[in-house]
Amino acid sequence: MPELITLASSLDIGGVRIRNRVFLAPMSGITDEPFRRRAHAHGAGLVVSEMVASGELANGRAGCDLRIRHSGLPVHMVQLAGREAAHMAEGARIAAGEGADIIDINMGCPAKKVTGGYAGSALMRDLDHALSLIEAVVGAVSVPVTVKMRLGWDEDALNAPMLARRAEQAGVRMVTVHGRTRCQFYQGKADWRAIARVRQAVSIPVVANGDVGSPEEAATILEQSGADAVMIGRAHYGAPWAAGSVAAAAADTSTHSIPETPQALADYVVAHYEDMLSLYGVESGLRQARKHLGWYLDRHAARASAEQRKRILTSFEPTEVIRGLREALADPVMLTEMRSAA
Repeated sequence: MPELITLASSLDIGGVRIRNRVFLAPMSGITDEPFRRRAHAHGAGLVVSEMVASGELANGRAGCDLRIRHSGLPVHMVQLAGREAAHMAEGARIAAGEGADIIDINMGCPAKKVTGGYAGSALMRDLDHALSLIEAVVGAVSVPVTVKMRLGWDEDALNAPMLARRAEQAGVRMVTVHGRTRCQFYQGKADWRAIARVRQAVSIPVVANGDVGSPEEAATILEQSGADAVMIGRAHYGAPWAAGSVAAAAADTSTHSIPETPQALADYVVAHYEDMLSLYGVESGLRQARKHLGWYLDRHAARASAEQRKRILTSFEPTEVIRGLREALADPVMLTEMRSAA
């Protein structure tokens, strides 16, 4: 896989050096500080915060501070969403003030609650308005600004190359393209070849995203898109090491710190759970951790009984949850799935 080798090299984004070219995608409600720390420790070249609503950030809504707080990692990248230029500019200034090294603008989220507010991928329906937001953010901060987008709103409006070109002219230093339209959501297969049209339209780095979860898929998306880097999202469900595993394959090295035994896996999941409780507090942390615990169980404890799963995913007692996790993850059979993900 000769294309894969390029992912092991560093990348410059507006003067910020990224150690390799395999990135963790920003995912709302998922890529919080505990998750980003794990992905980085496993070798992901760049990790991005979950989406932060610029209006809520600018207005001081509780909880936004946790999303933009510097995690102590070498590169702190914050993703902002919104539709008001003033809010986007102020949100960018606040994030930069908290130590953000890169600001990413969300123009790709397909969720109805985002597009219904004319943000996310809805911005691709009005490129003039999208450019007004980009110009506001670029003008507000001195750190590099990037944009994440889709191919377009639907098959009749595949305008990602035009948006990327205009974004570059406005001062954006990198674009990421998910190989689907908004109307596809996550259905069907991402069109990796279509990303090549964006690569041909700009001179800044282009990152390819969509349906990548293995070294083989990473090599193929590079070959078909001509992109400079890859971004991996949903493959991280229950496997925070996914991007790091691809980066390790590209560098022909071992993956960092993947748990190799049932005991190590149980310790890993419990530590992740406890970190979330510490960050959010027990009441909120219990709720927010459940999706992660569900993914860990799906991937690594498929033979757990329905009763075990229910106890783990509904209990309000952390000690009971931890006890249930250790019991469910004690089965070594599912470690083959974990190793295949690596």
